Amino acid sequence: MRRPGQLPAPFDRRAFAVAEARAVGLTERRMRARDLDAPFHGVRVATAPTNLLDRCRSYAVAMDPHSAFSHATAATLHGIPLPWAVERDPRLHVVSLVGGRAARGRGIAGHSTTARPLVARIGGLPVLSATDAWCSLGTMLQRDDLIAAGDRLLGLPDPLATPDDIDQAIERHGRRPGAGRLRLARSALRSGSFSRRESLTRLRLLEAGVPEPELNTVIELRSGRMTRGDLVFRAYRVLVEYDGEHHLLDARQWAVDVARHNDLVADGWIVIRVTKQSPSAELVARVVRALSDRGWRR
Repeated sequence: MRRPGQLPAPFDRRAFAVAEARAVGLTERRMRARDLDAPFHGVRVATAPTNLLDRCRSYAVAMDPHSAFSHATAATLHGIPLPWAVERDPRLHVVSLVGGRAARGRGIAGHSTTARPLVARIGGLPVLSATDAWCSLGTMLQRDDLIAAGDRLLGLPDPLATPDDIDQAIERHGRRPGAGRLRLARSALRSGSFSRRESLTRLRLLEAGVPEPELNTVIELRSGRMTRGDLVFRAYRVLVEYDGEHHLLDARQWAVDVARHNDLVADGWIVIRVTKQSPSAELVARVVRALSDRGWRR
């Protein structure tokens, strides 16, 4: 079988629209050759995209110019955490920004809006702003997942938006589907969260009726050292700490953590350490018991 001929530049280096290739004389037979991948209708690429950004770049060559990536796609591009079931959905979410017909096709979840959301650029691609992407999740996520996603807008290490930015995005969203859920979630957003797990843990604890913890705030030790705690109940000297896998894999970090833990205990702090395998009910019970031991009453 004869090998396909060399693609002309720039089609040999990037995804291209079939219509664009036809215009310069590339034949239908060449575009159906086995060395090209067709990730979306009307799109060809020499190397199949393997990550979200490359998939978006592939689709963008044939995307309506009045559209932008939205919903879960935009949120992921901004680094907003989502439930695993939503993250693993392979579809790209695309919104028509002028209220036109929603995009259709294999691998595409099309939407349409007249809300006039703000559009940012990520990797040269049109993507709903972080706050408008969050608003578009109002119909996709349940309350706690929406709050955890919204906490990232105000969270660490670098906030993606200000409280005013969020409020303005909610106003742009208006009374469209999900508006009520967005407003309820907005009242529960907090700055200072470092992760989705921290946010969900905070919500579980608040549901149990405990006082609201400070998030990732500074603790001054008697030794003069300063440290930060994940969820800090300062009035009761109770601290909830999330231990990620890096604590186990990095010997130097582990040594620092042990010394820090010893300093906190020496200063009278009750430190409750949590991993992703820790049962939620057990964590809540431990925190309630620790706070009660320190004088907290429901």
